[in-house]
Amino acid sequence: MKQTRTMSLIETVTNVVVGYVLAIATQIVVFPWFGIETGLAEHLGLGLMFVGVSLARGYLLRRLFEAFRVRSQS
Repeated sequence: MKQTRTMSLIETVTNVVVGYVLAIATQIVVFPWFGIETGLAEHLGLGLMFVGVSLARGYLLRRLFEAFRVRSQS
């Protein structure tokens, strides 16, 4: 069964949101180990900088692999 573009986008957005939350939690724990002291606003801002890139990367890779799958079944 082929995954629709909409479902690819929903999956990618969900993946990025979960990753964003985990990244913020990881930054809060790990940054102090390296002497990096920042506030919550900085953690959130830094995380947001990567959200667009993550969305595009995830969606494009999903569509690429879906194209490979469809082509291999032809």
